[in-house]
Amino acid sequence: MAVAAKVGGFDTFCDNIELDNYKEMKTSAGEIAKKLNKVYYSLDADSSSHLYIVGSVGRKTAIKGSSDLDIIFDLPTSTYKKFDAYQSNGQSSLLQEVKGYLQERYPRTTISGDGQVVVIEFNKYTVELVPGFKQSDDRFKYPDTHDGGSWKYTDPLPEQEECQNCENESNNNYFNFCHIIRSWKNTQGFKFGGLLIDTLVYDHFNNNECYEDSTRDDYLDILKNLFAYLGEQDKERVFWYAVGSNQQVQNSGNGIFVTKANAALKKINDAEDNDDDVDEVLQELLGTEYPVEQKIVEKAAYEMSAFSDTEQFIQDLFPVDIRYNLSLDCHVRQNGFRDRLLSTILNERSWLRRNKQLEFFIKETDCPKPYSIYWKIRNVGPEAEKRNCVRGQIKLTNSSTQREHTDFQGEHYAECYLVKNNVCVAKAHINVPIGTL
Repeated sequence: MAVAAKVGGFDTFCDNIELDNYKEMKTSAGEIAKKLNKVYYSLDADSSSHLYIVGSVGRKTAIKGSSDLDIIFDLPTSTYKKFDAYQSNGQSSLLQEVKGYLQERYPRTTISGDGQVVVIEFNKYTVELVPGFKQSDDRFKYPDTHDGGSWKYTDPLPEQEECQNCENESNNNYFNFCHIIRSWKNTQGFKFGGLLIDTLVYDHFNNNECYEDSTRDDYLDILKNLFAYLGEQDKERVFWYAVGSNQQVQNSGNGIFVTKANAALKKINDAEDNDDDVDEVLQELLGTEYPVEQKIVEKAAYEMSAFSDTEQFIQDLFPVDIRYNLSLDCHVRQNGFRDRLLSTILNERSWLRRNKQLEFFIKETDCPKPYSIYWKIRNVGPEAEKRNCVRGQIKLTNSSTQREHTDFQGEHYAECYLVKNNVCVAKAHINVPIGTL
């Protein structure tokens, strides 16, 4: 496979985004299993029996910053018979029983039981425990408390098996691209479910046998091909069939990944066509964990400059695991002129004039409260540097609005972050181009 352009960052990038707290997560899962094995099986100090680590961590596709650990604990058949015999919502009673036992183990930890899971909120990640009953076909029956209670089925083990098969058959490249797409999703700030990512990457790899001989020298080509594949998907499609299990995996993000993939591919192609630094474009798309070699001349000029670069990055403050949508807009006001929305001005490809009042606001989010709200205002360009006003600090405001004003020329921007349980779960960006007049 020919290399589309000379890029040098994928080796380091793939290492940088690997899940870095798996041992800690596994220890927590083991302690949970130890407690439940004692209660339900009279097993002392058994931290592995009846425990299944599932989800992205179980499929080995989770990355650094992942905030969810999904586990299934296989309960005895007698426990199923007990709660199935309840006249009303035995499923809810089962969740509450398991919650109670885990609360004994973690008396100072917030634990809740509702819907289909028992949620244990540790400081750095959240454990979602499904109390299940393993069936003869290796599926798990599990409780659903909605609508009076029912039993449903999930089939995570063949998903793990088929992901591993794809990794083996792709010269150990499949997992890396599941990781890369997650980092892209987190950097760009949009909703794209983990199982859907793994499924679509699997489908693409499964249709390209040439990847069996690929190396990291081929990663730019593969990434471009993968973006093209994602961009060809139907945004309106309701569900896809999951890798391995063929369970329905829903289009929970309303197909926004299709638009984002097409935009990403265009950026890379434009950079190649214009002989721009493709590594810089990849860092913009994939995140600061993708390394860019700083040119000596640029570094010297930067060190001699008078301005202070105060920019902060959300991934340095919190783990980033985007699970919810977030969109911004901005009221643009000036005495003597009618108010306008910044989105309208941007769609007209216009620039803002100076001396405008700006009120950024959260337009829409599906993130459930409570959460903390952080804002970042970044000034870009020679004028900002001359005035030593590049800014870029991330500040906790807990306000859905942020007021600013247009001072000087440059392609500035605003970002907003929603932080829940010490994890950034939603982010949004809006450009603020200010002209000379």
